[in-house]
Amino acid sequence: MRRPVEGEVHVHYGQIYVESDPDDHGPGLAEAFAGQRAGLCGAATPGLLWLNTGLHTGDVGFTVEVLDQAPPLDPAWEDVVEVSFRPASAQSALVQWAGEDSWDLDLEETDHRVRYCARGMDRASETDTRSADEPQLDRYLLQFWPAPPEPDRVLKETSRTAAYWHRYARTLPPPPTPAERAEAARRERLARETEEREQQLAHERRQWGGRLPSDALRTVGGNVSGLRDFDPALLHAIDAAGPATQRAVARFAARRACEAAGLTALDWVAHALTALAEDHPLPPPFDDDARMWHALASDPDVPDRTVGRAVPPERPPHEPADSPLTSGLFQRAAPFVVGPAAAFEEPHDPSPSREEWQDPPPSDSASSPLVAMLTIGRPDPSLRISQPHTALPAVTAAADPLRAALDAVYAAVVTHGEDHPALLAEVWSFCEERPEPPGPRITH
Repeated sequence: MRRPVEGEVHVHYGQIYVESDPDDHGPGLAEAFAGQRAGLCGAATPGLLWLNTGLHTGDVGFTVEVLDQAPPLDPAWEDVVEVSFRPASAQSALVQWAGEDSWDLDLEETDHRVRYCARGMDRASETDTRSADEPQLDRYLLQFWPAPPEPDRVLKETSRTAAYWHRYARTLPPPPTPAERAEAARRERLARETEEREQQLAHERRQWGGRLPSDALRTVGGNVSGLRDFDPALLHAIDAAGPATQRAVARFAARRACEAAGLTALDWVAHALTALAEDHPLPPPFDDDARMWHALASDPDVPDRTVGRAVPPERPPHEPADSPLTSGLFQRAAPFVVGPAAAFEEPHDPSPSREEWQDPPPSDSASSPLVAMLTIGRPDPSLRISQPHTALPAVTAAADPLRAALDAVYAAVVTHGEDHPALLAEVWSFCEERPEPPGPRITH
């Protein structure tokens, strides 16, 4: 025999538990005692025991014994019940209400018979609360030994408190069968997955201006998310316009970016824009990023132009619907706590900071000069951006027509800075019409 618990434990609401399933938050009172005749030790939920005490709040005497066989019944105990129990994992523990403290029991994952003995329940129930300097009122013994499952039993009934709990248990319907539990879990899982998908789609619609993006927009990469912040409807329009219009948008945005940066007077930039307009390969130095940035850094005729940062219109933050199934989407999983203890779990709702990337001016290094700069929160419009450095990526946009259009327009937006609304209006002219998303249009 071994005694993993011996001394006093603290109870709240006249409850303490044996837990063994870290993935289960525990049942309610009725579920724990469903179908039983014994009302002191609820074993109707697999892997868990709900133990009632006479004292509502305070310390009670408590001993746990793990034995090899059934022990003799000590007549000193006033109320005694037996139930069957099989741990759901190798991690079984006696746990106080709200998880305030716990004691490992190290029970084997096999069938056990459990005997729960009580003494002094009526006196403790009448007193209700015991302070630290008051004498012990009630005491309990919880015994485990290997045994095949059999129905719960009331071996001895003396107190009014135990009689009350026995009567309560006998009014409850039988617990669900294993098949019914599995089906209920399956339905709950499907409902949760469906609700999560709906929330994710709602968030995606919000990001994309009230409508879902096409597969092409989802996978295009590049600066799609940066441009989406400025005018999501424009992305849908460019996507629907087709390759020919997308190439035209890319060429237009590249030229307008270079004009705003004052680069069109440079021969090597003018040649690149001509090649772009004629669908020819880009000439040197645009055929190599390192050479292109070196040319920009070494050409004395490159104008020193800056512009205030382009700031996208503000939109209200996405707030998922308050649903019991989806409240965990942006929360950590709650620890395993049974009974009313779940009310003490504090949700954790991190609000992800908005991240925006911007290419700084090149360095003199022979390696690629591009460095990512992270901005947390909305960009500061007072910061000045070098227009020549933001314009050149519009010329070297990707070969894919859609990505080339989106990347070039984004580069042009950044190059135009606070004047970007006029540029976006010009880009809209390449699309036949402004498609309205289903439902109310999100305005800025």
